[in-house]
Amino acid sequence: MAQECIKGYAIRFGDNINTDIISPPQYMEYKIEESSRYAMSAVCPDFYERVKKQKIMVAGDNFGSGSSRETSPLSLKYLGVEAIVARFFARIFYRNAINIGLLVVECKEADRIGENDLIEIDHRAGIIKNITKNETYDCTKIPEHLIRLMDAGGLIGYLKERS
Repeated sequence: MAQECIKGYAIRFGDNINTDIISPPQYMEYKIEESSRYAMSAVCPDFYERVKKQKIMVAGDNFGSGSSRETSPLSLKYLGVEAIVARFFARIFYRNAINIGLLVVECKEADRIGENDLIEIDHRAGIIKNITKNETYDCTKIPEHLIRLMDAGGLIGYLKERS
C-alpha cells in the first residue's frame, strides 16, 4: 500500500524540463543504473548527489515534454525520487510516471515551493503542506484506480496481481 503522505525536501526546477534534460539521449544505450547518473545533469550537474537528500522534485510548467521514452521517469524513480510536483506535466510523461509507480501531482502554486523546503504531499486529499513556510496548497487528487496501480508498483505489477 502506498504511503498516505509523502514527506521530503524539495529540489527546485523551472519550466520546460523536457525528456532530453531528464534522461539525456547520449546515455540511452547504458543500463538504467549507469544512465541515471546523468539525469538532469544539463540543468543541475550535481543532481545525482543532491537527490539522495532532496527526494521531491518541484517544477513549473510543461515538465516532461518531448519524447515518450520511459527512461525519463524510470531514471528519476531509480535515483530515489519519491514524487514530482509541477504546475503542469506533459501528458505522456505523466502517464509514464504513473505506469512505473512514480507519484506526480499538479499544483498551480508549485512556484511557491522553494529549494530545500520541507513539504508533505497528501495525494489522496489533494493537499501539499509546505512545512518550511507554514503554507498549504491544493494539488490534483490521484484517483483511486491510479492509486491501486501505483500501490502495485506500477502497471506491470498491477497486471501481474490481476492475472
